[in-house]
Amino acid sequence: MAKLSVVLPAYNEEAMLLKAAETLKEILEKEKIEYQLIFVDDGSRDQTWSLITEAARRDSHVTGIHFSRNFGKEAAIFAGLANAEGDCAAVMDCDLQHPPQTLVQMYRLWQEGYEVVEGVKRTRGKESAIHRASAGLFYKIMSSATKIDMSRASDFKLMDRRAVDSLLEMPERNAFFRAMSSWIGFRSTTVEFDVQEREAGESKWSTRSLIRYALTNIVGYSSAPMQMVTGAGAVVFLMAVVLGIQTLVKYFSGHAVEGFTTVILLLLFIGSVIMISLGIIGYYISRIYEEVKGRPRYIISRKIQGETLSGRTPEKAQEKS
Repeated sequence: MAKLSVVLPAYNEEAMLLKAAETLKEILEKEKIEYQLIFVDDGSRDQTWSLITEAARRDSHVTGIHFSRNFGKEAAIFAGLANAEGDCAAVMDCDLQHPPQTLVQMYRLWQEGYEVVEGVKRTRGKESAIHRASAGLFYKIMSSATKIDMSRASDFKLMDRRAVDSLLEMPERNAFFRAMSSWIGFRSTTVEFDVQEREAGESKWSTRSLIRYALTNIVGYSSAPMQMVTGAGAVVFLMAVVLGIQTLVKYFSGHAVEGFTTVILLLLFIGSVIMISLGIIGYYISRIYEEVKGRPRYIISRKIQGETLSGRTPEKAQEKS
C-alpha cells in the first residue's frame, strides 16, 4: 500500500493537537492507508511541542519538527513537505477545520491517477462580511496574477511525489503554497468541502497578519501594484494637460488664475501619488533584497519521529537536536 504523508502546520495548537493526531490515526487505519503524520511546530509559545513529542511516543507514524522561531505557515508547509516520506503528501490544518474524512476521498482520487487533488471550499464557515469581501478581492487579484481560478483555493490539498518534488525545487524564499501548487500543473482535480467550526482554541490570524499576508503574496505573485503606479501616473499626466490648457486659455484671454487653492490641491495630490508610488516600488525592492540574500525559509531546531519511521526498535520516539 502506498504511503500517505500528512503535513500539519501547528502554531499554539495545544488545544487541538492530540485530537488531530488521534482522529487522523483512527480514520487512516480504518481505511487501511499507510500514513505518516508530520506536525511542524512554527515557534509556538505554548505546550504544542510537548504534545507533539507525546503524540510521537503514542504513535510511531508521527514525525515532529520544531522551528527555532516563528517562520510562518508557508515555511511550515514546505518544511513538512521536505520531510515527507510518502508516495503522496497532503497538507491540512491542525485545528481540523479541514475535514479529515475528505482526506480519504483525496487519497482515492490520487490512486485513480490524479497528481494534484485540491480541496475547494463549498462554504467558508462563519466569517464577517468584511473578511469575506477582503478575501474575495485578494483571490481575484491572485487569480489574475497566476491565470488560475483561486476564488475557492485553500491549503488543503494532496499531491503526488512528483508534484511535491517540483515544489521543493523552486528556490524562491517568499513562497505562497496555494499559488505555487496550482502553478506547477500536473493532472489535477478538486474535492469540495465545508469548513468546519473550530472545536477548541482560537484562530491565530489577526486582521493585521491577514493584511500583511495578503500584501506579501500579492507582491510576490503579481505586478498589479506596479501597474497601478503606471496608471496613476497616466491619470496625473492627463489632469496636468487639461489644467495646462485651461491656464493658457485664461492667460491669453486676460483672465489670470486667482489664488493658490488649485496649485496647493495639485501639489498635495501629485505629492501623495509620488509617495504612494515610491512606497510600492520600495516594497518590491525589499522583496528582491530578501530573495537575493538567499537565507533559508526556516531553521529546524529539533526533530522527533517514531522509531519505526527511522528504522529502529519501537521502544520510544527519538528526539534529534
